[in-house]
Amino acid sequence: METIIPIKGAVSYQLTLDPTVWIFDDRKLDLNTYFQAREVEEDADTKYMREVGAHWSREIMEGATFPPTLKSERKFDRKGMETGTFGIELSHFLKNAELKPEATNIVIECKDGEEHAFSIEEAQTLIFKYSQDGKPLAEDGPVHILFGDGSNVDNPIKNVLAVRAE
Repeated sequence: METIIPIKGAVSYQLTLDPTVWIFDDRKLDLNTYFQAREVEEDADTKYMREVGAHWSREIMEGATFPPTLKSERKFDRKGMETGTFGIELSHFLKNAELKPEATNIVIECKDGEEHAFSIEEAQTLIFKYSQDGKPLAEDGPVHILFGDGSNVDNPIKNVLAVRAE
């Protein structure tokens, strides 16, 4: 099975994507909670109180740190990485490939010759699902394409070979 996915066509930089290394990418999405969590919006006051409380608790436990180091600290959930279902947004890769001005569509090419065309705006919301329960998508992968609203979670686009801008 080929695990490399090229982004080609009307782009300034043709990219080759390797989904096997995305598990370590900070931009990954936990697809077990992603679509449910988007529906629940947290109240601004509640969010503020939670953040202030966390900061206060940290200062009491560890003392004040200047500058704050929370943004540079990383903790990896090994168990979560081994059992999780993850994806990453296509928009990150389209940005790096730099679509040319004449590009109006993004086409997902599949192994069976099937093609799925999306407008640039629609393509910005697509998600590459690259693992299921901690395992790579070996049978019909290397990625599945999910719509940003989650409407095709049960029936994703499978057997993706390439992404083409036209």
